[in-house]
Amino acid sequence: MNNKLKPALIGGVLIGVLSVIPFVSAANLCCCLWAIVGGLLATYLYVKNSPTPASAADGAVLGVIAGAVGAVISLILGIPIALAMGPVMRNMIVSLMHNLDPRQAELLRQQFEAQGNALGPLILQSFIGAALLFVFAILGGLLGVPIFEKRKAAPPPPPPPFNPGEGPGGYAP
Repeated sequence: MNNKLKPALIGGVLIGVLSVIPFVSAANLCCCLWAIVGGLLATYLYVKNSPTPASAADGAVLGVIAGAVGAVISLILGIPIALAMGPVMRNMIVSLMHNLDPRQAELLRQQFEAQGNALGPLILQSFIGAALLFVFAILGGLLGVPIFEKRKAAPPPPPPPFNPGEGPGGYAP
C-alpha cells in the first residue's frame, strides 16, 4: 500500500489545487478534467516505479485515494476561495455578457444580486463538486492502467496434466 500512497497523494494534490484556482478550475467543466488527469498521474507514477505490472484494481485504488485527497482539498480551499472570488467572477461574467447583449447582462446582474452571497448553496455545490472529483479520479486511475502499463503480467501456471485413465476428481475408477 505504501508504494501506492505517494503517487496517489501527488495526484490528489494536483486534483485539489487545480480544481480551486479561479479560471483554471473551469477545465473541470469538461468532464472533471483535473480529476481524470490526477487519477492518470497517480497511475503513471505508480506504474513507473512498480516492480510488478499494475492491474485494474491498482488503478482503482490509486483513483480512490487521489480522489479522496483531491475532494478534501477542494472542500477546504474551495469554499473560502469561492466566497472571496465570487463577486469578482460575477462582475466579470456580467461585463462579458454586456458586450454580447446588454439586456441579458442586466437580467443576469439582477439575478446575481437576488442570490447574494448565500453560504448554503455554495457548500452544497462544493460537496457535489467534491463527489464528482472523487468519481472521475477513480475513472482516471482505471484509464491509466491500460494507457501506461505496457508490461505483461506473468502467465498463469499450466493446468495439471490430464490422465485419461482417471475419473472425475482425479481418482482411477
